[in-house]
Amino acid sequence: MQIPYTVETRPDTGLHNSKLGIWLFLASEVMLFGALFSSYILLRINSPDWPAGHEVLNVPIAAFNTVVLISSSITVLLAWGAVKFNEFKKFRLYLGLTILLAFVFMIAKAYEYNAKFSHGLYPSTDNFLGIYFTLTGLHGLHVVGGLVVMIYFWGPGSGMFHSEPKHFADRIEVAGIYWHFVDLVWIFLFPVLYLL
Repeated sequence: MQIPYTVETRPDTGLHNSKLGIWLFLASEVMLFGALFSSYILLRINSPDWPAGHEVLNVPIAAFNTVVLISSSITVLLAWGAVKFNEFKKFRLYLGLTILLAFVFMIAKAYEYNAKFSHGLYPSTDNFLGIYFTLTGLHGLHVVGGLVVMIYFWGPGSGMFHSEPKHFADRIEVAGIYWHFVDLVWIFLFPVLYLL
């Protein structure tokens, strides 16, 4: 028995189930990151000696990571477009590039964390670093989650491209929506933590 509205849109929302599900999930993620951003703002406003992010953090690496994630948003969109136009090789290329860019982001973030730890800077050092490691660490976990999904669709999950192309296109679209959210969170994190 097939679950209704996995491919067809729901008459009440105009969305298929997976798209409705990802938007509901992302609403909860907005609340999570919103609470953390609010905590950061409240702590910063009430602390006269709050360090500026650029004094402690590596702004060039963060700027590089911003370019990497924005580029990965483009490649995941191109992967979805390739699925819609039934171009399997292009899909594999663009999703592969997205995966590669996500790995580059994580490697740069690991390098940055390692530099902090080697200089004795830990989440327990002060409130700023506590917030920094919490926000960027949680974001990093979301990147890893997106990586797992994209690797699955690039590898064993890509068999659905030929057997159920419409369903597969919907899944890639939903994965892309999630990935755009991950990128959007970083676009907020970068200026708030590193530049202000």
